[in-house]
Amino acid sequence: MFAPAYYRERLNNLPQVSVDATDYRIITTTRGFKDRLLQLIQAATQRIYITALYLEADDAGEEILRALFEARQARPELDVQVFVDFHRAQRGRIGEAASQTNRDFYRRLTSEYKLPVHIHGVPVKNREVFGVLHLKGFVFDNTVLYSGASINDVYLHQNDKYRYDRYHEIRSQELSDSFVRFLRTYFLKHPAVKQLNTDEEVVRRQLKAQVRSFRKGMRSAHYSFTGQAHCKIGLTPACGIGPRGNKLNKMIRDLVRSTERELFICTPYFNLPRAVSKDVNQLLKRGVKVTIVVGDKTSNDFYIPPGEDFSTIGGLPYLYEDSLRSFARKHQKDIAAGLLNLLVWKDGGNSYHLKGLYVDDELAMVTGSNLNPRAWGLDLENGILVQDPQQTLKDAFSHERALIVEKATRIESYRQLQKVSDYPVEVQRLIGRIRKLKAHVLIRKII
Repeated sequence: MFAPAYYRERLNNLPQVSVDATDYRIITTTRGFKDRLLQLIQAATQRIYITALYLEADDAGEEILRALFEARQARPELDVQVFVDFHRAQRGRIGEAASQTNRDFYRRLTSEYKLPVHIHGVPVKNREVFGVLHLKGFVFDNTVLYSGASINDVYLHQNDKYRYDRYHEIRSQELSDSFVRFLRTYFLKHPAVKQLNTDEEVVRRQLKAQVRSFRKGMRSAHYSFTGQAHCKIGLTPACGIGPRGNKLNKMIRDLVRSTERELFICTPYFNLPRAVSKDVNQLLKRGVKVTIVVGDKTSNDFYIPPGEDFSTIGGLPYLYEDSLRSFARKHQKDIAAGLLNLLVWKDGGNSYHLKGLYVDDELAMVTGSNLNPRAWGLDLENGILVQDPQQTLKDAFSHERALIVEKATRIESYRQLQKVSDYPVEVQRLIGRIRKLKAHVLIRKII
């Protein structure tokens, strides 16, 4: 492994979109994110391009989608394109009976308006379990609103509960153009990407060859822009899919290995890719301070409270906690020495969905990647590297971190985390079956 300066220089030499501090804003609340979404929709005059895992058939989803339709009716010249995962749009939420799919919802609203909003399904793999569209980023004219959030009640704090995420608003024509150019080049022009709010029925098995072609093309896909190196504040968007040649994964590793003093990581599901875990181990050996903020198992969106009907998907939060406990046990000396800070976020019945990294108050990564093996090898992901060598954004990023840790508790010992024998009987049985079948190695690669 090279010295941190080597990786820092590699990042510095990447092409960058230059922005001023006044063009970079961090929204700090979930409701604030929703309010800003609606404001930007209403203000857009040229284009709206939205990319998310899903746009849900619920109250918040309908409010946002109707706002898009109303904007199109008021300004017919407005180019409105929405991209969601193809497979996710064909169903409701896991574990819940749905009277209609998201696609049915899109078609119902489309039938109510004269001018359409184009909603596209992007099939990254032939089956959802093996990879989804996890690309993020909303473009409104020359503004990029980037978040790991999708669009539904809990992500937008429509009712009592919320799902906490990061919300970064960047005003830049060059960055906005690069996001739109990417979507028009790689999505709109590919036959695998299907419009969802039409009467045309698409059979999944008939898409196999097209999906294979799409996935192959995405391995070389990139954001194109006229950039420069060594900006005052420089932004570099990147994307990636699969374990080999993944530009985003490479950028994340370079970012981690460039750390000289302190690395701060947010991830909702603790199951670090082996490469990242190895890099973190090296940082700790060098005496670098590492802080990792994860969600408590009860703050996981798959958590099923005791007493409710249990399903297999409800075992995931426990598998993540088991992984965290193993990591904490391995690094107990680093925890005791204050080098490793493991923080567990919990706020009542709300959930935690933050992702990203901060390095030495000079670099950051805003991303939808969960920093786990699934994100590393299966899903189509993207992110924006932020380089701020003069620390112009230091106060804004520090404030964001302070709000994140406000509801988090430090793990002083791995014994604070429950072990498998402490879990509900249904979870113990599930984990027992997984271990008996020796399926835990495979499962950790897809969660």
